[in-house]
Amino acid sequence: MPSRYRDAGLIVLLLSAAALAGCKPENQFVAPPPAEVSVAPPVQQSVQPFVELTGNTVSVATVDLVARVEGFLVGIDYKDGSFVKKGDPLFQIEPTTYDAKVKQAVAELDSAKAQLVQAEAEFTRQETLLRQNVSAQNTFDQAKAKRDSAKANVENNQANLIVAQTNFRYTKVVAPFDGIVTNHLVSVGELVGSSTPTKLATIIQLDPIYATFNMSEQMLLDIRARLGNANISPEDFNKIPLEIGLMTEEGYPHKGRLNYASPSVDSATGTVLVRGIFDNPSRGLLPGFFTRIRVPTDTKSAQALIVPDRVLAEDQAGNYLLVVNKDDVVEQRRVASGILLPGGLRVIDKGLAADDRVVISTNGRAIQGRKVSPKVTAIQVPAAAK
Repeated sequence: MPSRYRDAGLIVLLLSAAALAGCKPENQFVAPPPAEVSVAPPVQQSVQPFVELTGNTVSVATVDLVARVEGFLVGIDYKDGSFVKKGDPLFQIEPTTYDAKVKQAVAELDSAKAQLVQAEAEFTRQETLLRQNVSAQNTFDQAKAKRDSAKANVENNQANLIVAQTNFRYTKVVAPFDGIVTNHLVSVGELVGSSTPTKLATIIQLDPIYATFNMSEQMLLDIRARLGNANISPEDFNKIPLEIGLMTEEGYPHKGRLNYASPSVDSATGTVLVRGIFDNPSRGLLPGFFTRIRVPTDTKSAQALIVPDRVLAEDQAGNYLLVVNKDDVVEQRRVASGILLPGGLRVIDKGLAADDRVVISTNGRAIQGRKVSPKVTAIQVPAAAK
Protein backbone atom coordinates (compact mmCIF):
# COMPACT_ATOMS: atom_id res chain seq x y z
CA MET A 1 0.00 0.00 0.00
CA PRO A 2 1.39 3.38 -0.96
CA SER A 3 2.66 5.37 2.05
CA ARG A 4 0.26 8.22 1.44
CA TYR A 5 -2.69 5.90 2.09
CA ARG A 6 -1.11 4.60 5.28
CA ASP A 7 -0.53 8.14 6.59
CA ALA A 8 -4.09 9.13 5.82
CA GLY A 9 -5.43 6.13 7.75
CA LEU A 10 -3.25 6.98 10.74
CA ILE A 11 -4.56 10.52 10.74
CA VAL A 12 -8.14 9.22 10.70
CA LEU A 13 -7.48 6.96 13.68
CA LEU A 14 -5.96 9.82 15.67
CA LEU A 15 -8.90 12.09 14.91
CA SER A 16 -11.32 9.35 15.94
CA ALA A 17 -9.47 8.84 19.24
CA ALA A 18 -9.51 12.57 19.91
CA ALA A 19 -13.22 12.69 19.23
CA LEU A 20 -13.88 9.82 21.60
CA ALA A 21 -11.77 11.49 24.28
CA GLY A 22 -13.75 14.70 23.92
CA CYS A 23 -16.96 12.87 24.71
CA LYS A 24 -15.92 12.10 28.46
CA PRO A 25 -17.55 14.29 31.19
CA GLU A 26 -15.29 17.00 32.75
CA ASN A 27 -14.03 16.67 36.48
CA GLN A 28 -15.88 19.15 38.75
CA PHE A 29 -14.80 20.38 42.30
CA VAL A 30 -17.12 19.19 45.07
CA ALA A 31 -16.86 21.23 48.35
CA PRO A 32 -16.35 19.18 51.55
CA PRO A 33 -19.22 19.07 54.04
CA PRO A 34 -19.21 21.74 56.80
CA ALA A 35 -16.99 20.89 59.76
CA GLU A 36 -18.80 19.56 62.80
CA VAL A 37 -18.26 21.68 65.92
CA SER A 38 -19.70 21.45 69.41
CA VAL A 39 -21.81 24.39 70.54
CA ALA A 40 -23.72 25.11 73.73
CA PRO A 41 -25.80 27.95 75.15
CA PRO A 42 -24.23 29.77 78.10
CA VAL A 43 -25.20 28.57 81.55
CA GLN A 44 -27.58 30.90 83.36
CA GLN A 45 -26.85 30.95 87.08
CA SER A 46 -27.24 33.23 90.08
CA VAL A 47 -23.80 34.50 91.10
CA GLN A 48 -22.77 36.77 93.95
CA PRO A 49 -20.23 39.32 92.70
CA PHE A 50 -16.81 38.98 94.26
CA VAL A 51 -13.17 39.83 93.74
CA GLU A 52 -10.27 37.47 94.10
CA LEU A 53 -7.22 38.74 95.95
CA THR A 54 -4.08 37.11 97.29
CA GLY A 55 -2.70 37.11 100.79
CA ASN A 56 -1.03 35.05 103.48
CA THR A 57 -2.13 33.21 106.58
CA VAL A 58 -0.97 34.62 109.91
CA SER A 59 -1.11 33.11 113.39
CA VAL A 60 -3.62 34.65 115.78
CA ALA A 61 -1.08 34.38 118.62
CA THR A 62 2.62 33.53 118.70
CA VAL A 63 4.31 33.59 122.12
CA ASP A 64 7.92 32.95 123.12
CA LEU A 65 8.07 30.73 126.20
CA VAL A 66 10.77 32.07 128.54
CA ALA A 67 12.27 31.16 131.89
CA ARG A 68 11.31 34.03 134.24
CA VAL A 69 13.21 32.69 137.27
CA GLU A 70 16.75 31.46 137.66
CA GLY A 71 17.42 27.76 138.04
CA PHE A 72 18.47 24.53 136.40
CA LEU A 73 16.08 22.98 133.90
CA VAL A 74 15.04 19.60 135.27
CA GLY A 75 12.29 18.51 132.85
CA ILE A 76 10.81 18.92 129.36
CA ASP A 77 7.25 17.63 129.33
CA TYR A 78 6.29 17.72 125.64
CA LYS A 79 7.48 16.45 122.26
CA ASP A 80 8.82 18.96 119.78
CA GLY A 81 6.10 20.05 117.36
CA SER A 82 3.26 18.50 119.36
CA PHE A 83 -0.15 20.02 119.98
CA VAL A 84 -0.80 21.06 123.58
CA LYS A 85 -3.81 22.38 125.47
CA LYS A 86 -3.95 25.51 127.58
CA GLY A 87 -2.37 24.83 130.98
CA ASP A 88 -0.37 21.76 129.90
CA PRO A 89 3.10 21.67 131.57
CA LEU A 90 5.96 22.17 129.13
CA PHE A 91 9.16 22.89 131.12
CA GLN A 92 10.13 22.37 134.75
CA ILE A 93 12.78 24.49 136.50
CA GLU A 94 14.24 23.18 139.77
CA PRO A 95 11.59 24.26 142.34
CA THR A 96 13.30 23.42 145.68
CA THR A 97 14.62 26.89 146.50
CA TYR A 98 11.39 28.62 145.50
CA ASP A 99 9.26 26.17 147.48
CA ALA A 100 11.36 26.92 150.55
CA LYS A 101 10.90 30.66 150.04
CA VAL A 102 7.15 30.17 149.95
CA LYS A 103 7.24 28.31 153.26
CA GLN A 104 9.46 31.01 154.73
CA ALA A 105 7.05 33.73 153.60
CA VAL A 106 4.12 31.81 155.10
CA ALA A 107 5.91 31.56 158.45
CA GLU A 108 6.78 35.25 158.47
CA LEU A 109 3.19 36.15 157.65
CA ASP A 110 1.89 33.98 160.49
CA SER A 111 4.33 35.66 162.90
CA ALA A 112 3.23 39.12 161.73
CA LYS A 113 -0.41 38.20 162.19
CA ALA A 114 0.29 37.02 165.75
CA GLN A 115 2.05 40.29 166.55
CA LEU A 116 -0.93 42.19 165.09
CA VAL A 117 -3.32 40.32 167.37
CA GLN A 118 -1.24 41.28 170.40
CA ALA A 119 -0.91 44.89 169.23
CA GLU A 120 -4.66 45.24 168.65
CA ALA A 121 -5.38 43.81 172.10
CA GLU A 122 -3.02 46.30 173.72
CA PHE A 123 -4.52 49.13 171.70
CA THR A 124 -8.04 48.18 172.79
CA ARG A 125 -6.94 48.05 176.48
CA GLN A 126 -5.20 51.42 176.32
CA GLU A 127 -8.23 52.95 174.59
CA THR A 128 -10.48 51.79 177.44
CA LEU A 129 -8.08 53.07 180.10
CA LEU A 130 -7.81 56.43 178.37
CA ARG A 131 -11.60 56.87 178.46
CA GLN A 132 -11.51 56.08 182.21
CA ASN A 133 -8.70 58.63 182.71
CA VAL A 134 -6.50 55.86 184.01
CA SER A 135 -3.90 55.84 181.22
CA ALA A 136 -1.96 58.71 179.76
CA GLN A 137 -2.45 59.95 176.19
CA ASN A 138 1.18 59.15 175.40
CA THR A 139 0.74 55.50 176.30
CA PHE A 140 -2.37 55.27 174.14
CA ASP A 141 -0.52 56.84 171.17
CA GLN A 142 2.30 54.31 171.51
CA ALA A 143 -0.19 51.42 171.48
CA LYS A 144 -1.92 52.86 168.44
CA ALA A 145 1.40 53.25 166.57
CA LYS A 146 2.40 49.71 167.46
CA ARG A 147 -0.97 48.42 166.21
CA ASP A 148 -0.62 50.31 162.90
CA SER A 149 2.96 49.07 162.47
CA ALA A 150 1.81 45.49 163.01
CA LYS A 151 -0.89 45.94 160.35
CA ALA A 152 1.67 47.25 157.88
CA ASN A 153 3.99 44.37 158.70
CA VAL A 154 1.19 41.88 157.92
CA GLU A 155 0.50 43.56 154.58
CA ASN A 156 4.23 43.52 153.74
CA ASN A 157 4.50 39.83 154.51
CA GLN A 158 1.38 39.11 152.49
CA ALA A 159 3.05 40.82 149.53
CA ASN A 160 6.24 38.81 150.09
CA LEU A 161 4.19 35.62 150.10
CA ILE A 162 2.53 36.56 146.79
CA VAL A 163 5.96 37.20 145.22
CA ALA A 164 7.29 33.89 146.55
CA GLN A 165 4.26 31.97 145.31
CA THR A 166 4.47 33.66 141.90
CA ASN A 167 8.16 32.79 141.51
CA PHE A 168 7.38 29.24 142.58
CA ARG A 169 4.69 29.02 139.85
CA TYR A 170 7.22 30.33 137.32
CA THR A 171 9.33 27.22 137.91
CA LYS A 172 6.71 25.36 135.86
CA VAL A 173 6.25 26.78 132.34
CA VAL A 174 2.78 25.93 131.00
CA ALA A 175 0.98 26.53 127.70
CA PRO A 176 -0.86 29.89 127.72
CA PHE A 177 -3.31 28.67 125.05
CA ASP A 178 -4.00 25.73 122.74
CA GLY A 179 -1.31 25.49 120.08
CA ILE A 180 1.73 23.85 118.56
CA VAL A 181 5.03 24.09 120.46
CA THR A 182 8.24 24.37 118.46
CA ASN A 183 11.45 22.50 119.19
CA HIS A 184 13.03 23.18 122.60
CA LEU A 185 15.99 25.54 122.57
CA VAL A 186 17.59 24.43 125.87
CA SER A 187 18.35 21.02 127.31
CA VAL A 188 17.76 19.44 130.70
CA GLY A 189 20.53 20.46 133.10
CA GLU A 190 21.12 23.92 131.65
CA LEU A 191 20.99 27.00 133.83
CA VAL A 192 18.22 29.32 132.64
CA GLY A 193 17.06 32.79 133.61
CA SER A 194 20.37 33.67 135.29
CA SER A 195 20.58 37.27 134.06
CA THR A 196 17.79 37.79 131.53
CA PRO A 197 14.72 35.71 130.61
CA THR A 198 15.85 32.65 128.65
CA LYS A 199 13.83 31.66 125.56
CA LEU A 200 12.84 28.01 125.86
CA ALA A 201 10.55 27.51 122.82
CA THR A 202 7.67 29.16 120.96
CA ILE A 203 3.99 28.25 120.98
CA ILE A 204 1.82 29.08 117.96
CA GLN A 205 -1.97 29.18 117.94
CA LEU A 206 -3.43 27.67 114.75
CA ASP A 207 -7.16 27.55 115.45
CA PRO A 208 -8.49 29.99 114.51
CA ILE A 209 -6.07 31.57 112.04
CA TYR A 210 -5.87 34.92 110.27
CA ALA A 211 -5.55 35.63 106.55
CA THR A 212 -4.25 39.09 105.70
CA PHE A 213 -4.37 40.82 102.34
CA ASN A 214 -4.25 44.28 100.79
CA MET A 215 -7.23 45.89 99.08
CA SER A 216 -7.04 48.93 96.84
CA GLU A 217 -8.57 52.15 98.08
CA GLN A 218 -11.01 52.26 95.14
CA MET A 219 -12.15 48.70 95.74
CA LEU A 220 -12.74 49.36 99.43
CA LEU A 221 -14.79 52.47 98.63
CA ASP A 222 -16.89 50.54 96.09
CA ILE A 223 -17.60 47.75 98.57
CA ARG A 224 -18.49 50.23 101.29
CA ALA A 225 -20.86 52.03 98.95
CA ARG A 226 -22.69 48.80 98.01
CA LEU A 227 -22.88 47.68 101.63
CA GLY A 228 -24.09 51.12 102.63
CA ASN A 229 -26.91 50.80 100.12
CA ALA A 230 -27.78 47.52 101.83
CA ASN A 231 -27.98 49.31 105.21
CA ILE A 232 -24.82 47.61 106.50
CA SER A 233 -22.83 49.98 108.69
CA PRO A 234 -19.01 49.99 108.91
CA GLU A 235 -19.38 48.44 112.36
CA ASP A 236 -21.02 45.41 110.72
CA PHE A 237 -18.12 44.78 108.35
CA ASN A 238 -17.03 41.88 110.52
CA LYS A 239 -20.14 40.04 109.34
CA ILE A 240 -18.96 39.99 105.73
CA PRO A 241 -18.14 36.37 104.77
CA LEU A 242 -14.74 35.53 103.28
CA GLU A 243 -13.46 32.38 101.59
CA ILE A 244 -9.90 31.26 100.98
CA GLY A 245 -8.17 28.47 99.10
CA LEU A 246 -4.59 27.26 98.93
CA MET A 247 -2.60 26.90 95.73
CA THR A 248 -3.27 23.15 95.60
CA GLU A 249 -6.99 23.36 96.43
CA GLU A 250 -9.95 23.64 94.10
CA GLY A 251 -12.14 26.63 94.77
CA TYR A 252 -12.39 28.16 98.24
CA PRO A 253 -13.03 25.42 100.81
CA HIS A 254 -12.20 27.48 103.92
CA LYS A 255 -14.96 29.75 105.21
CA GLY A 256 -14.48 32.73 107.50
CA ARG A 257 -15.42 36.35 107.99
CA LEU A 258 -13.91 39.79 107.88
CA ASN A 259 -12.15 40.56 111.14
CA TYR A 260 -10.28 43.85 110.70
CA ALA A 261 -9.65 46.63 108.20
CA SER A 262 -6.96 49.22 108.76
CA PRO A 263 -8.36 52.67 109.56
CA SER A 264 -5.78 54.31 107.28
CA VAL A 265 -4.62 53.96 103.67
CA ASP A 266 -0.96 53.30 102.93
CA SER A 267 0.03 56.40 100.97
CA ALA A 268 2.92 54.58 99.29
CA THR A 269 0.80 51.77 97.79
CA GLY A 270 -2.73 53.17 97.91
CA THR A 271 -3.95 50.01 99.64
CA VAL A 272 -5.62 49.09 102.91
CA LEU A 273 -4.58 46.16 105.08
CA VAL A 274 -7.52 43.82 105.63
CA ARG A 275 -7.70 40.69 107.78
CA GLY A 276 -10.08 37.76 107.95
CA ILE A 277 -10.42 35.06 110.59
CA PHE A 278 -11.01 31.39 109.76
CA ASP A 279 -11.71 28.27 111.79
CA ASN A 280 -8.87 25.77 111.45
CA PRO A 281 -9.80 22.73 113.56
CA SER A 282 -7.69 20.33 111.50
CA ARG A 283 -4.74 22.75 111.71
CA GLY A 284 -4.19 22.30 107.98
CA LEU A 285 -3.63 26.03 107.50
CA LEU A 286 -0.19 27.05 108.70
CA PRO A 287 1.10 30.59 109.15
CA GLY A 288 2.78 31.93 106.03
CA PHE A 289 0.73 29.99 103.46
CA PHE A 290 -0.04 31.83 100.21
CA THR A 291 -3.81 31.99 99.80
CA ARG A 292 -6.41 33.02 97.25
CA ILE A 293 -9.07 35.11 98.96
CA ARG A 294 -12.59 35.67 97.66
CA VAL A 295 -14.24 38.85 98.90
CA PRO A 296 -17.91 39.56 98.08
CA THR A 297 -18.45 42.99 96.55
CA ASP A 298 -22.23 43.01 97.03
CA THR A 299 -24.78 41.48 99.36
CA LYS A 300 -27.12 40.34 96.57
CA SER A 301 -26.73 37.72 93.87
CA ALA A 302 -27.53 38.40 90.21
CA GLN A 303 -28.22 36.26 87.17
CA ALA A 304 -25.11 35.76 85.04
CA LEU A 305 -24.11 33.98 81.83
CA ILE A 306 -21.27 31.49 82.25
CA VAL A 307 -19.02 29.74 79.72
CA PRO A 308 -15.86 27.62 80.04
CA ASP A 309 -12.88 29.89 80.51
CA ARG A 310 -10.88 27.89 77.95
CA VAL A 311 -13.10 29.04 75.04
CA LEU A 312 -12.49 32.71 75.82
CA ALA A 313 -9.89 34.13 73.44
CA GLU A 314 -8.04 37.42 73.43
CA ASP A 315 -6.37 39.66 70.88
CA GLN A 316 -5.23 43.27 70.77
CA ALA A 317 -8.84 44.48 70.71
CA GLY A 318 -9.81 42.52 73.84
CA ASN A 319 -11.67 39.32 74.70
CA TYR A 320 -13.97 37.49 72.31
CA LEU A 321 -15.93 34.26 71.84
CA LEU A 322 -16.78 32.32 68.70
CA VAL A 323 -20.52 31.84 68.24
CA VAL A 324 -22.61 30.17 65.51
CA ASN A 325 -25.38 32.35 64.08
CA LYS A 326 -28.78 31.27 62.77
CA ASP A 327 -27.22 30.53 59.36
CA ASP A 328 -24.68 28.19 61.00
CA VAL A 329 -21.85 30.59 60.21
CA VAL A 330 -19.11 31.21 62.77
CA GLU A 331 -18.95 34.76 64.12
CA GLN A 332 -16.52 36.52 66.43
CA ARG A 333 -18.34 38.11 69.37
CA ARG A 334 -16.63 40.76 71.49
CA VAL A 335 -17.39 40.26 75.18
CA ALA A 336 -16.49 41.67 78.58
CA SER A 337 -15.34 38.90 80.88
CA GLY A 338 -16.14 38.79 84.57
CA ILE A 339 -15.09 36.72 87.55
CA LEU A 340 -13.57 33.24 87.31
CA LEU A 341 -15.56 30.54 89.11
CA PRO A 342 -14.31 27.20 90.40
CA GLY A 343 -14.18 24.49 87.76
CA GLY A 344 -12.71 26.76 85.09
CA LEU A 345 -15.91 28.68 84.37
CA ARG A 346 -15.97 32.36 83.47
CA VAL A 347 -18.79 34.87 83.95
CA ILE A 348 -19.49 36.99 80.85
CA ASP A 349 -20.64 40.47 81.87
CA LYS A 350 -21.41 41.94 78.43
CA GLY A 351 -21.70 40.97 74.77
CA LEU A 352 -23.39 37.57 75.08
CA ALA A 353 -27.08 36.58 74.93
CA ALA A 354 -28.74 33.67 76.68
CA ASP A 355 -29.73 32.03 73.35
CA ASP A 356 -26.32 32.37 71.68
CA ARG A 357 -24.64 29.17 70.56
CA VAL A 358 -21.09 29.36 71.85
CA VAL A 359 -18.43 27.24 70.17
CA ILE A 360 -17.16 24.80 72.76
CA SER A 361 -14.82 22.84 70.46
CA THR A 362 -11.20 23.90 70.49
CA ASN A 363 -10.00 21.69 67.61
CA GLY A 364 -9.50 24.59 65.19
CA ARG A 365 -12.39 23.66 62.86
CA ALA A 366 -14.46 26.70 63.83
CA ILE A 367 -13.14 29.51 61.64
CA GLN A 368 -14.72 32.93 61.53
CA GLY A 369 -16.91 33.40 58.45
CA ARG A 370 -17.20 29.71 57.60
CA LYS A 371 -20.27 27.57 57.75
CA VAL A 372 -20.23 24.68 60.19
CA SER A 373 -22.40 21.81 61.26
CA PRO A 374 -23.22 22.62 64.90
CA LYS A 375 -23.58 19.79 67.40
CA VAL A 376 -25.50 21.06 70.41
CA THR A 377 -24.20 19.99 73.82
CA ALA A 378 -24.38 21.33 77.38
CA ILE A 379 -21.82 23.04 79.60
CA GLN A 380 -21.12 20.99 82.72
CA VAL A 381 -21.10 22.99 85.96
CA PRO A 382 -19.21 21.40 88.88
CA ALA A 383 -20.73 21.53 92.33
CA ALA A 384 -18.05 23.94 93.55
CA ALA A 385 -19.23 26.56 91.05
CA LYS A 386 -22.93 26.34 91.90
